[in-house]
Amino acid sequence: MAQIGYAAMLEQFHPKDLLGFCVQAEAAGFSGVMAADHVQPWVPQQGQAGFVWSFMTAAAERTRGDIGPGVTCPSFRSHPAIIAQAAATMAAMYPGRFWLGLGSGEALNEHIVAGYWPEVAERISRMFESVEIIRKLFTGKDVKHAGEYYKMETMRLWTMPEHPPPIYIATAGPVTAEKTGRFCDGLITVGAPEEKIDGVFQRFEKGAREASLPKILQLHLSWAPTDEEAMRNALTEWPNGGMKFPKADIRSPNDFAQMAKIVRPEDFQDRMLISADPDAHRREIQKFIDLGFDRVYLHNVGRNQVEWIEVFGKQVLPKLH
Repeated sequence: MAQIGYAAMLEQFHPKDLLGFCVQAEAAGFSGVMAADHVQPWVPQQGQAGFVWSFMTAAAERTRGDIGPGVTCPSFRSHPAIIAQAAATMAAMYPGRFWLGLGSGEALNEHIVAGYWPEVAERISRMFESVEIIRKLFTGKDVKHAGEYYKMETMRLWTMPEHPPPIYIATAGPVTAEKTGRFCDGLITVGAPEEKIDGVFQRFEKGAREASLPKILQLHLSWAPTDEEAMRNALTEWPNGGMKFPKADIRSPNDFAQMAKIVRPEDFQDRMLISADPDAHRREIQKFIDLGFDRVYLHNVGRNQVEWIEVFGKQVLPKLH
């Protein structure tokens, strides 16, 4: 059956609190941790933005499951060579547990050091050139690079794992999904209507070098003891989940806060399940497992993490198949 992991949202919780949630989640039956990489929260209400690499090391020391960034951008804040060094070190310290999730980036996190903010096609091209550099460095040999976007003088990774970590690409677009299948080790995407996911899967599998590449889902949800509280949590803590427009070009949490004022309960329809019924959430998660996801990382958007982990550990995870 699919593995069900915990999504540690560093833009929403203090890293010390999140460490406790990760330990509790593992004890409750969650398989591993997907850690969010943010320099700013989506909205000021979320209130945090811890450094993902520091957090992952601490979390890996306290747990035994898989762990990886969901996702980091290797194109602006950090040169791909530095991402490769960080990933190789994590994989050397935690053999067989660490995976590297990469994305093309969002202005919220990356514009702070970008000379300008490029269009999406260029961001995707930069990401795949970054993958090329990281792959070269994962050989452990002296390598260099001169490409369209990046230059790297002769370098090698001196601290190397026995096996390089898998590289997963986050995308909801069919063209990028096909290229991901060709050049990377797995796909990360977010909850979406079945027909959209099916289209992404088809293109991913068309490009895939082998049939068994993992398909990974980050699933946002809102559970609370009452439907009203679950909806209140969604509107207060995660209004970005109800924004039906591309968000990669928006630079400020304060701009997101203004946009959050127009988010209504109906905007979450078909985007995020909001319910007090654990069985409704079980059916929703099972639907995605049945679509073919190998791993699902759950994010409950409310502050009620301790209560939610306990309820799902007892009433949801054991019933999935």
